[in-house]
Amino acid sequence: MREITASGQTVDEAVQSALEQLDTTKDQVDVTIIDEGKKGILGVFGSKPAIVKVVRVKNQVEEAETYLREIINQMNIEIDLTVTENENDNHVTFDMSGEKIAILIGKRGQTLNALQYLVHLAINKEGKQYYTVTVDAEGYRARRQKTLETLADRMAQKAIQIKRKVALEPMPAYERKIIHSALQKNNKVSTYSDGVEPHRHIVIKLVEK
Repeated sequence: MREITASGQTVDEAVQSALEQLDTTKDQVDVTIIDEGKKGILGVFGSKPAIVKVVRVKNQVEEAETYLREIINQMNIEIDLTVTENENDNHVTFDMSGEKIAILIGKRGQTLNALQYLVHLAINKEGKQYYTVTVDAEGYRARRQKTLETLADRMAQKAIQIKRKVALEPMPAYERKIIHSALQKNNKVSTYSDGVEPHRHIVIKLVEK
């Protein structure tokens, strides 16, 4: 974090001077006005410069990227990492690839989910903006979604056949959302979440006529 104290004939000029010295933009800084200045007679006599303190705040996305890379390095795994920021919905995707990518995915994506949780905490720990995060590995999330949608259909059919509730294995919230969405148009069953994290799971039940 860097800070500059700058002066100018006006507050805006002082801020602009500080931004140029920091080589950044106004949305990346915090501005504190120390002295608003004074124009003086005829704009010269008795004038006082405006003084501001401008602090460059941390880039949350860059900090989160560094944090993720440090974790992977601690695991002695080399990766290629692509970071994509969607400014429309403040969502950031960290897409990893590499020879040992299966280790980072883990059983049923458990390691990948843990990394995503940690990065989500890191990116929102400090800073003005709230971000949602996806940590992916060579398209695993898309493949997992298809698997969950297939599972949802199969378990719905099972509930219909045995005419009883069917409980699925515990899943993180975003995976439960996929199950809910997949069965939303099925008018024979309904879904709800039950249990307490990290054991919260989906239950599929018949719709009462």
